[in-house]
Amino acid sequence: MRFVFTIFAENKKQSIFLLFYMKKNLFILFVFALLTFVNGNAQIRGNHINVVVTPDHKDWNYQVGEKCTFTVNVLKSGTLLDNVNIDYEAGPEMYPDVKKSNILLKDGKMTFSGSMKKAGFYRLKVTAHVGGKDYQGWCTAAFSPEKLKPTTVDPQDFDQFWSKALEEARWTSLEPTCELLPERCTKDVNVYQVSFQNIRWGSRTYGILCMPVKPGKYPALLRVPGAGIRPYEGDKWTASKGCITLEIGIHGIPVTMTQDYYDKLMQGALNCYWDFNINDRDKNYYKRVFVGAIRAIDYIATLPQWNGEKLGVTGSSQGGMLSLVCAALDKRVTCYGAVHAAMCDHTASLQKVACGWPHYFYGKQADAKEVEMSRYYDGVNFARRITCPGWFSFGYNDDVVPPTTAYATYNSVKAPKELHVYQQTAHFWYQEQWDEWNNWLYKQLGIE
Repeated sequence: MRFVFTIFAENKKQSIFLLFYMKKNLFILFVFALLTFVNGNAQIRGNHINVVVTPDHKDWNYQVGEKCTFTVNVLKSGTLLDNVNIDYEAGPEMYPDVKKSNILLKDGKMTFSGSMKKAGFYRLKVTAHVGGKDYQGWCTAAFSPEKLKPTTVDPQDFDQFWSKALEEARWTSLEPTCELLPERCTKDVNVYQVSFQNIRWGSRTYGILCMPVKPGKYPALLRVPGAGIRPYEGDKWTASKGCITLEIGIHGIPVTMTQDYYDKLMQGALNCYWDFNINDRDKNYYKRVFVGAIRAIDYIATLPQWNGEKLGVTGSSQGGMLSLVCAALDKRVTCYGAVHAAMCDHTASLQKVACGWPHYFYGKQADAKEVEMSRYYDGVNFARRITCPGWFSFGYNDDVVPPTTAYATYNSVKAPKELHVYQQTAHFWYQEQWDEWNNWLYKQLGIE
């Protein structure tokens, strides 16, 4: 008897196909080998050495002038590691003012105290040197974060600039395309690759549309992407609950190619795309991106299955920024979720305060034209204009999107909003955070 087994590795791109013929006792040996293979791959997780840094307030929050005492534990197999050498730096995030090297921790632990004289975030970062390798851990304490204010200036013609950009883009009809992807469809959801015109004729936005099979009128959710270039699968899970979902790319290329196709673009023509034409507000790479996100809403509005009432937009990092953009520029958006939103308070670093990704002016001489133009592409100036409910979440340990900028942006929103901090996270999610985010969106869209 002949059998074919498929084992999917942790990397979803890779799979192993095993073909064998059953003979006496061979099946038992095969099953044993199979379990050994699967378990061997599943057990590679984490590090034997961990650097754990914790504050003395459980919520990681302090008032300006208070003292925060950090405890550092260097652990091996969950227990303190004796006689370990460490380096550490401490101070306002991105601007540490204390640096120490080659400190011996005889019992694997130490304490360190820090404070701030003004609102902000104070970070202690520790590097342990063990067995020729470096292991890092850090902790970031908040000091009166509710008082943080952004540094960016609101251009007087901000509204006129973006209104004109959208008006000019809409001179070009959407001319949508829609291609069924049968291999991705389920009994409840049809999946399509769609495209539509963006900022001018021939400049298209591509995405994955997931539509409930059952006829009816549905709310809609636009998912906007984080930085990078990649394929997209579409949000079938939310669609199966009774919601139209559209997940878009931003680069004007199909979103169903293999990853190596996008990797070549990332290393080639689109390398560091976020820096393209940052001194020219009309040629800035993100002008087309921001307009394209709004045109995605235009496309959703053409779908006869949309109920015309509820439309959410959400994303993380660059996608968090795009969520702010959509909520600010389009009144059809009824809710948004912004997770560790990037591209906020670009000019903060000019005052030696942590700035948002992509850290345009951090550690470099600022060009006056670039500074002026950055204000048209700053998440803070979009946040100030939002009127619909929003859900915010970020981590204090984020070293890509500093919590200083995330909190200052949150403080700039005057509309109804919720903040859900997951202090220990850096630029990643916890499962509980992910679940809470989606559940909030489902509630807002009426698909609980």
